[in-house]
Amino acid sequence: MEAGDRWLGARLVRGRATDPPIDRAAAEAEVNAVPTDASAVTRRGQRGIMVATTVVPFAAVVTAIYLLWDSAVGPADLALLGVFYVLCALGITVGFHRMLTHRAFQAHPALRAVLLVLGSMAVQGDAIGWAIDHREHHAHSDQDGDPHSPHAGFASGIVGQFRGLLHAHVGWMFDHERAADRRHWAKDLLEDPIIRFVDRTFVIWAALGLALPFAIGGLLGGWHGALTGLLWGGLVRMFIGHHVTWSINSICHVFGRRPFTANDQSTNNWLLALPSLGESWHHNHHVFPSSAYHGFGRQLDISGMCISAFERVGLATNVRRITDQQRARKRGARDAR
Repeated sequence: MEAGDRWLGARLVRGRATDPPIDRAAAEAEVNAVPTDASAVTRRGQRGIMVATTVVPFAAVVTAIYLLWDSAVGPADLALLGVFYVLCALGITVGFHRMLTHRAFQAHPALRAVLLVLGSMAVQGDAIGWAIDHREHHAHSDQDGDPHSPHAGFASGIVGQFRGLLHAHVGWMFDHERAADRRHWAKDLLEDPIIRFVDRTFVIWAALGLALPFAIGGLLGGWHGALTGLLWGGLVRMFIGHHVTWSINSICHVFGRRPFTANDQSTNNWLLALPSLGESWHHNHHVFPSSAYHGFGRQLDISGMCISAFERVGLATNVRRITDQQRARKRGARDAR
């Protein structure tokens, strides 16, 4: 067992000892209840919130591209946007999340460094701090102590749910106090010299994530190309990447399917599977947090595909997989309740 998993398992057992008991059966019944006329109205409101927070930002970007075509955006800008989005997103999903936080596979030192640099270029925070926040989330998921739960501390109903979604999406970053004891939460990460180096030099990599599209845009189109490259390959790319990641915290704890037994309200949401590179199979991940793969069967998981590719060429080893029997047991436990 990896050090990270020993730590996380201990936190999940010890950290809950003093929490008040929760009636999980009642919570499941509430989520899966057949809607009455009143709850049907509430569910329509919930669907409206989900559409507004997932579709509208992307529609706004598409509209901006259409309106600004040939003046502030062109094919080279979209290429920079797409390439840097995918690279930085993989740095988060494969690097910060599955490799660093959950130790779902072991990466060759060169691959480990590249993934951590790409994740830092996404500008979602330093590597170790990101992992600590996420480990806190798993240790207290949807209960007191979860940094970004849309449920803990918020009333039911449309207004309460909207406030919870807003908190989970972005508000938590303004009032969350990161754990001061980094060694307690990330001892295994602090012992790795590559991780420590990339973590300490975060500002350099964040700046590089803006400098590269600026420089490439300049090579392709002079000063105008440099500025539009910075805009689309840097700033717009960051905007989309941030909101996709934040949507996993918010949307994927409220809207979607829950096929397994779980101790929280995490969900699978197919709508975000492509832009999140597979992270939106979030319920699967919470049930099997050490798995390198979040999508099961035909569920699209681009991050998992990349890990498989790294494994085939010898850059990833000890890749953790969940068996059909393990999934069946979790489904069976849910059906038996």
